[in-house]
Amino acid sequence: MKKILNRYMLISLIFLGLACDNQLEIDPLYTQDAESFFNTQEDYERALVGAYDLLQTSYLTQWIGEIASDNAIAGGESVNDTRGLHEIESMTHGGVNEELRSVLRYNYAGITRTNYIFENRDKTDFEGKETILAEAHFLRAYYYFELVKFFGDVPLIIDRRIGIEEATSIDRDPAADVYAQIESDLQSAFEVLEWTNPQKGRVTKGAALALLGKAYLYQDKFTEAATVLDRVINEGPYSLQTFSTSEDYADLFSVAEEGNSESVFEIQYSGLEGGSYDCLVCLEGNAAVGFNGIRQYDGPVYNDGNSYNLPTQSLYDSYDANDIRRNGTVLDLDAFIAEQPNSQDISYAVGGGGHTGYYNNKYIKRDAELGLPDNDLTSPVNYRVIRLADVYLMAAEAHNRKAGANDATALNYLNQVRTRVNMPEVSVSGQALTQAIWNERRLELSGEGYRFWDLVRTGRAANQIDGFEEGKNELFPLPQVEIDLSGGTWKQNPNYN
Repeated sequence: MKKILNRYMLISLIFLGLACDNQLEIDPLYTQDAESFFNTQEDYERALVGAYDLLQTSYLTQWIGEIASDNAIAGGESVNDTRGLHEIESMTHGGVNEELRSVLRYNYAGITRTNYIFENRDKTDFEGKETILAEAHFLRAYYYFELVKFFGDVPLIIDRRIGIEEATSIDRDPAADVYAQIESDLQSAFEVLEWTNPQKGRVTKGAALALLGKAYLYQDKFTEAATVLDRVINEGPYSLQTFSTSEDYADLFSVAEEGNSESVFEIQYSGLEGGSYDCLVCLEGNAAVGFNGIRQYDGPVYNDGNSYNLPTQSLYDSYDANDIRRNGTVLDLDAFIAEQPNSQDISYAVGGGGHTGYYNNKYIKRDAELGLPDNDLTSPVNYRVIRLADVYLMAAEAHNRKAGANDATALNYLNQVRTRVNMPEVSVSGQALTQAIWNERRLELSGEGYRFWDLVRTGRAANQIDGFEEGKNELFPLPQVEIDLSGGTWKQNPNYN
């Protein structure tokens, strides 16, 4: 979705310092304001595009969800290069962390934009407005889901914007209330949305149901999760593909395979517009791809990048050698170079921020998928937010862990994910099946930004993540500057200074 909204109208970003500058530059100036907007269907469509726009900050979820876990290290040029990611890797992060502050600010900016639509929902009537509102419901739920999984209790602002005075005094709402709003928004969304949408990138009924199932799963509402995830599997237009090689599996994440039969929801990116390191939130390209790239690489297939988010030996070793997802997920660079006929001519550099020898092969810069210069910032590769394999594994877990467990269905779902990549079926039940499902989630979804929260929500983080402290690191700390801006109304999350 293109950033057309900011060029034509002023959206209030006043919420705990959300605006990038004291004043928002508008081009052309003063042509429209809030009072003269929402008079046509086009106005609502443009406002919705603006609400979609903050999805493009997904690089933070991809980075943090991997780097905070046992799947990856921060990497980069040095430990002072994006220091916040290195602190998250070592579990020494605190209230002064630019990446965590960006997570809070960007998601509240998205919420503000959806609330602006709902604030004006009754101003103009036209055919199709229900669909616009349904998409806005999904987007608000998505942004709140990001916030609640990072920070727990957060202020819950619904259907309105707030002024600076209220922003400095509003309190946090319990995570349970935030989840209740997420559920309500997603129910409003899936009741209206169709299973397919002719416009690429728009949310659908399947996306809303799948995200609702994930929200239920994160709350241990297993019966509810099983019900809605079954609908995605049984009623949706999706199907699992079959893969025979690691290259086939890696292609699942390529530009050529965008919108494939396993894709439930993708964040759209374009390589046709430039950007700068000064404003990653301004980008139209997927910043994660270039940042994950191989530093000063000179060779075939891949292209040079910034060597961030480097997979660990632990992740590589977790795969069976016969699992094609291992090489599809984790690039063993030295092994790849050794296989090339001109291996002696291929070179790369090691960053001072750490080196494992491995790279994220799902989201990595390739010669065939370069955007405009600077192509570290303009990757056209979409972020697969929800894939059908994820839905199968969430549904398997929900059926296995719900009251009156249905292990037969859970095992069927698990084995369908395995057999599509030529891995043998498993035959277990009860807690052994639970463990098998959790293990499969790592094998299937690593590199995509989910690992940390899977470990936290299942109570395994302290055993898997070095430096993780129970009673503390399940949540990330609130940015100290936001606590200060709240006038001290907000209290820091437990056990953070």
